[in-house]
Amino acid sequence: MDRTFSRIKTQSLNRLDLSKKGSVDEDIEHVVSLLNSCEQFFTTSSCSGRIILIDGAAGSSDAHKQNCVWLFVSHQKCTCDDLMSGLSRSCGDAVLKFEPFVLHVQCRRLEDAQLLHSVAVNSGFRNSGLTVGKTGKIVSAVRSTHGLEVPLSRHGKLLVDEDYIQFLTQTANQKMEENLRRVQRFFQNLQSAVLAERQQIPDSPGTQEHQDSQHTHKKGRRGGQGTNKQNQLNVYKLGHQHETDGCHDYGASSLPELDDCLDLFT
Repeated sequence: MDRTFSRIKTQSLNRLDLSKKGSVDEDIEHVVSLLNSCEQFFTTSSCSGRIILIDGAAGSSDAHKQNCVWLFVSHQKCTCDDLMSGLSRSCGDAVLKFEPFVLHVQCRRLEDAQLLHSVAVNSGFRNSGLTVGKTGKIVSAVRSTHGLEVPLSRHGKLLVDEDYIQFLTQTANQKMEENLRRVQRFFQNLQSAVLAERQQIPDSPGTQEHQDSQHTHKKGRRGGQGTNKQNQLNVYKLGHQHETDGCHDYGASSLPELDDCLDLFT
């Protein structure tokens, strides 16, 4: 099993990044690098968090997934002028969203996925979970619920005034700041958990499978044992996972193919 996992990991990390951006987001490079340096994990898709303004087809009830135009996107904080500039190009139904950090990690064993899940939950990502496929593939998802979604225009006509746009800008930026604090907390807890895990296993190979993050990406504590650990798991269906177009995505080894304009955990 270890040899099979190692082979799949090598193949996945050597694939080209199929996302629009084509690389891992700068704010989570250290997280992705740490996970990929561990023999029991490898990342399949990720997004550091983003503020997006999309323009859906007027009158469409599903504008976030089909026939939409990206008016603005940023993985950093934005300004009111950024949003107003994007809204000036709206011809349909514009929606502002903040989508927090999301990370998908394939795990070697269920115990490894449980460790990662515990770290995620303890770091504030309480909507995290994992799936076990029919073939035994184990994927852990790190995610949270502090998103934002606000309709701003209808048929190209702005529904709110600029003062409200300014308020939404501040709100979205505050969520981005909190998001990055949680990412850093996750990284620190993950470091501690991985170190503790290695100390429990004599002669552990450690980081032998570490690959240079620039090449492969061209971009806490352990939970309770036994039934208590099992009860911590939040098992969810693949169809409900966050779609990460525009961020790090390794294609065939990750989750099902994603649409261009996507919602978060609806």
